[in-house]
Amino acid sequence: QVQLTESGGGMVQAGDSLTLSCNASSRAFGDTTMSLAWFRQAPGQDREFVASISKNTGATSYADSVTGRFTISKDNTKKTVSLRMYSLRPEDTAVYYCATKRFCRSAYESWGRGTQVTVTS
Repeated sequence: QVQLTESGGGMVQAGDSLTLSCNASSRAFGDTTMSLAWFRQAPGQDREFVASISKNTGATSYADSVTGRFTISKDNTKKTVSLRMYSLRPEDTAVYYCATKRFCRSAYESWGRGTQVTVTS
């Protein structure tokens, strides 16, 4: 399976920016058509989709709540997925997870352990 490790989380003020990174380590990562994504989960809330990018085409998708503020990117050579977050709001406070899945799968298959993002007023 793909092993994922997130980094870059921290505590910031509302309006600040933060960039999260996810490093992947697996031979399967480079051998298959993949979707790379970020999810987040606040305490007591369900995990929600944030953004995704196709490893093969670069096509992106964003949740309505982050469109225009967050940007997802990838580096296939370095096996990294990044999430640049701008104009952060307290509502963005959550544990952020990176995830991957093969194109033919409906559910994401590999998950990182998460990195905490806290946005203060």
